[in-house]
Amino acid sequence: MDCRQTLTLSPQPAGTGGRLRIVFADGPGRYVPGGAPFGSGDVGFTRGAALNLHEPGAVRALLDVALARGWQPEERQAVEVDGWLLLEAAAAARTAAQGPMAREGD
Repeated sequence: MDCRQTLTLSPQPAGTGGRLRIVFADGPGRYVPGGAPFGSGDVGFTRGAALNLHEPGAVRALLDVALARGWQPEERQAVEVDGWLLLEAAAAARTAAQGPMAREGD
């Protein structure tokens, strides 16, 4: 079974650029939503970085990493990116943004 989680971001206002699709495909050492024990939106490495794609801060961190790595929202065509290539940097940025109380009460 090919399980995957796709986060699609659209530039605003509508029509000003192409969509960014960040795809997390299931594979060895990775997890995507698909039932217990993982929650809806959870993606991560079984021994490492993880994010919940329902959290605005996680989405922002992925967007920032995609921009830093060259995604240009003003381009008209849709772009698909392997989310696993962004995950560790986005998770690190998310943790740093949360400060010393990171993950407590999340």
